[in-house]
Order: sequence, then C-alpha cells, then structure tokens
Amino acid sequence: MTTVTTRTVEYPADGLTMIGHLALPAGADRRPAVLIGPEGPGLNDFQRRRADALAELGYVALAFDLHGGRWFTDPEEMLARVMPLLADPDRMRGIGHAALDVLRAEPRTDPDRIAAIGYGTGGAIALELGRDGVDLRAIGTVNALTTGRPGEAARIRCPVWAGVGSEDPIMPAGQRDAFAAEMQAAGVDWRLTVYGGALHAFHHPPVDQTVLPGVGHHPRHAQRAWRDVVDLLAECLPVTQ
Repeated sequence: MTTVTTRTVEYPADGLTMIGHLALPAGADRRPAVLIGPEGPGLNDFQRRRADALAELGYVALAFDLHGGRWFTDPEEMLARVMPLLADPDRMRGIGHAALDVLRAEPRTDPDRIAAIGYGTGGAIALELGRDGVDLRAIGTVNALTTGRPGEAARIRCPVWAGVGSEDPIMPAGQRDAFAAEMQAAGVDWRLTVYGGALHAFHHPPVDQTVLPGVGHHPRHAQRAWRDVVDLLAECLPVTQ
C-alpha cells in the first residue's frame, strides 16, 4: 500500500475559517490534483477518507470545508445554511476558489492538472468553478444536478460526469432534464449516470442522526459511483508514475 501523508489546512472563505483535509501520495514529485467537495452537512471522516483513497491512487487530494469546521447533525439547521449558499453562485465560487488556491499552493500539486469532484453541495461548487471558467481537467458530481446562470455553462472547459439516484426526490427527473439541457446547449462533453432505485445521498454510509426524507444509502450503487469517479479521473487526469 502506498504511504499517504495527511494534514489539516486552515484557510479563510465565506467569512469563516475553513478546515480542509489534504492528502499527499508518497514521493516528492508533482502530481495531478483533485478538489473534493463534501455533502451539505459538511466535512466528516467519510469525506476525508475519499481524499486519502485518491492519494493512494497517486493524486494530491484536498477535501474542502463548507461550514468552518462544522458538521451539521440537525437537517433544518443544515438547510438554513446550505439553501442560501446554493442560491448564490458567487458565494459558492468563493468557497471553491479559496480551496483551489490552497490546492494550487501545495508544492506537490501540478497546477496544470487539477480536477474537481463533489457530492451534493460540494458538487454544486465544483460545477460553479467550471461555469466560472476555471481550467479543470474534469468535473465529477454526485447528487448535484444544479443548473447555473444562463449562458455560463459555455465556460466549462472539461468533461463533466454526473451521477444521481433514480428515486432522488431532491434531484427529480425534471432537474435531470434541466441539467442535461444546460450542458448540451453549452456544448459541454457531458455524461449523466442514473443509478436505478437509489435515493439522495445514496453514496454516503448511514449516519446515526436524523436525515431528510428521501435520503438513503445504497451500498452497491455507492461502490459503482466511486468507481465511476475514479474512471473519470483515470481518463481525464491520468497519474504517470
């Protein structure tokens, strides 16, 4: 197993002190890098392990923070923070750019080879970075079929892959259609994978707390979605040893 080094990184964004998780692969050479956005409740150990897993594959990986180190256990409190954020593309871009600056500043990062992946709110932020014209090699999202301001998707400069559960009431069929129409009209190289029978946040293991209606874990599709993310990176951001 490859030796992975991890450390906590603090940086300002959205008026908060964000606490991200940086994972570095073995060696001293520059590597392609991946920005990882967490679900709406925030950054927890599950998301941190995603960064570690990508570092095992040879990537520099930063799991970024949304809420200044907080993990929301109360869905209503989480929505009160997240819904205004999702309605404000400039705030989302600010959070994304702050994390991207941290990732680019890491000496192990090849600044010309960066991808952004994200889940839920973190995926919406990854998409907004693309709509802001950031030079990314790939964007991958799960449960984040958010549409942007008119015309801005044309600034996306890389392939986009999105995954969603067929039974997700938060990202229903109409939202899937709107996202597909936006990507297609913008001439983006896009793909949408619909995981049959899966609910919202199907990729996240169960948590011992109250969850929103329509949220549920689907172990098989969770594994498939992770493989799809890894395949996207292998195609668009290959690691050369």
